[in-house]
Amino acid sequence: MANNESGSLRARVFAALEKAIINGEYKSGDNLSELMLSQKYGVSRTPVREALMQLELEGLVENIPNKGAVVVGISDKDIDDIYIVRMRIEGLAARLCAANIEESELKALEKITGLQEFYLERGDYDSLRELDSEFHSIIFDSCGNRALRFMLSNFHNYTQRARTISVKSIGRAEKTVSEHRAILEALRKRDGDLAEQLTTEHIEHAKESIRANT
Repeated sequence: MANNESGSLRARVFAALEKAIINGEYKSGDNLSELMLSQKYGVSRTPVREALMQLELEGLVENIPNKGAVVVGISDKDIDDIYIVRMRIEGLAARLCAANIEESELKALEKITGLQEFYLERGDYDSLRELDSEFHSIIFDSCGNRALRFMLSNFHNYTQRARTISVKSIGRAEKTVSEHRAILEALRKRDGDLAEQLTTEHIEHAKESIRANT
């Protein structure tokens, strides 16, 4: 029971710190004091230390001698570099998805797109960002290529920050939903060429939006 409780506390602190780093609350070079964090989250230093170790494995912090855990963060260049890679592999994932996606997965994409249109009208950008992630996750899972899925899962930290910036950019949310709708229709038609083209353009537009707002 004690181990379960410790693991739960570690997971809670890790999730909070990961979100804070990705959203820019903690910036590159910031020192993360175990004492300060234990007081902030109301836990002992043990789950904080374990969470920081996990963040180091994720590449978000670095343990520096005589200084402790220091935020590495995600730089603008990191995001720029990752979008170059995303355009290639997510375009390929969409092409493969067009040939492999099942009807139940098409219905799931339709539901997500409909919800995005719903939340767009209400200006709920947090929900839009989460749905954006779900939309692309279904395409990754439906592409039928485990190697691609593994590569894309490793971009989690980069894409989460990028999506937060992009979806709140002026006019970008509307275009994102429209582009998702077009990608969905290409997948429904089993048109791999078009699905790849639209996905590549979608990611390029998101990249341009981030550049204009950072």
